[in-house]
Amino acid sequence: MRVIIFILLCLVSNVVSAQDLTGIWRGHFKSENYKLLDSLGIDDRYKFETQIEQNSKSFSGVTYSYRSTVFYGKASCFGAINPKTKKVLLEENKLLEVQSSSGGACLMTLFLQYSKVGSEEFLEGTFTAMDVRDSTSCPGGTVFLRKVPNSDFYEEPFLAEKEKKTPPPVAKSTPAPPKKPAEIPKTNTKPPQQKKPSTATAKPPAQKPLASKPANKPKPKPKPLATATPPKNNEILKQLAPKDTLPTISPKTNVGVPVPRVIESRVNELVKTIITTAKDVYIKIYDNGTIDNDTVSVYIDNKLVISKQRLTDKAITLKINLDEKASFHELVMVADNLGEIPPNTSLMIVNAGDQEYEVRITSTEQKNAVIHFKKQ
Repeated sequence: MRVIIFILLCLVSNVVSAQDLTGIWRGHFKSENYKLLDSLGIDDRYKFETQIEQNSKSFSGVTYSYRSTVFYGKASCFGAINPKTKKVLLEENKLLEVQSSSGGACLMTLFLQYSKVGSEEFLEGTFTAMDVRDSTSCPGGTVFLRKVPNSDFYEEPFLAEKEKKTPPPVAKSTPAPPKKPAEIPKTNTKPPQQKKPSTATAKPPAQKPLASKPANKPKPKPKPLATATPPKNNEILKQLAPKDTLPTISPKTNVGVPVPRVIESRVNELVKTIITTAKDVYIKIYDNGTIDNDTVSVYIDNKLVISKQRLTDKAITLKINLDEKASFHELVMVADNLGEIPPNTSLMIVNAGDQEYEVRITSTEQKNAVIHFKKQ
């Protein structure tokens, strides 16, 4: 069945060029029994990284499944992308290296969907797995990946060689022509030669003071112009101010609570609205990808509940009580810094009753991420 799906993806008769997946993708996967293990306090999230080289609609590469760079499993993989639907099939076909205390290993088949939000690229979906020892099924689950610049291990030779080939076209030195016009001012040395005839006649100097008198008259004219421009600039700023506040979220639920400056001074982008019948919402926040010293602060209805905490692979947890009297409750994620790899990215897992939501969050020093919770 896997082979049939792979062939269908490869034989898609679509002239549209496929999205280039070449590069490094990293994230995590979790098995179907994640909720049960999570309730027991066991974190069943594994890190996952794949390095891909794409040719046309098909690709090949390697994968890493790991909890740390000491204990991991490395496998070769191949796959294809449907350029029309952006669906991706990635299949591990051979174990290359295993550094594990348990000794067991499974090969995974991933069914992913490509998406792009701004400059960020994502692959997310589900997976099935097979034990390499006896071909029995291993637990399947969900997987989430984001394109990143660096590997947790080392960059594969096929990517390193491709990067070596890319610098030459980038090094096209087109700025050389603009330097030529810079030499044009040298031609300005010719005018001083015209000054020589002016020295030949003694009458022109008498006319120069006459020319200086009318020059004094236009001087008062620029003064009123200078006084007229400031109000125009102020009007422009006043017109821009309301536009900048358009992306901000609607009125706060706690009217008496002052809006923190870090919220008021930045653009607040609504990322998701969650409508639920649950009285309580439980939230876990992880670093989404490489742990690069990102720190965040979290506000609930303008109140600071998490202050400058570092994002890691261990969850930052909090609980929100949904007040039925309020129309909604607002969570604002503020980036205190951008870490070593900008922007500040995180993964938020929200458990509301029987529903679980995964929210990808990207915040910067100019933009906060906002999530609304509405009680149904």
